[in-house]
Order: sequence, then structure tokens, then C-alpha cells
Amino acid sequence: MDFESEKFFTCPYCAQQVSMLLEELYGSQTYIEDCETCCNPIEISYTVEDGQIVNLSAERAQ
Repeated sequence: MDFESEKFFTCPYCAQQVSMLLEELYGSQTYIEDCETCCNPIEISYTVEDGQIVNLSAERAQ
């Protein structure tokens, strides 16, 4: 059983498509990750229900 999913989103700074592997095993999470294109900090938040990511947001980090 795989506990990671590849998700795609648009960087809120440079508008480039970004992909990330997100863990589903530990439930909902929020953390900061730098954009691989422009290196600006993105706040990644996602919700896990029944072992699947149901909500993902990528916003400019405050």
C-alpha cells in the first residue's frame, strides 16, 4: 500500500506548475516548501479523509 500521492498545483508567485509527493499516512498537514522554479516560500495545506487527500491549497507564505 502506497501512502504518498503526487499532486500538482500552480505556484502563487511565478504561476509555474509544481508537483509534490504528499504523505497521506499521517493525516492533514500544513508546512512551507520553496517553489522549485522561483524559490519563493509556499504554504502547503491539505486535508486527508479515509486515506486520501481531499483538499489541497498552495498559498504565499506569510
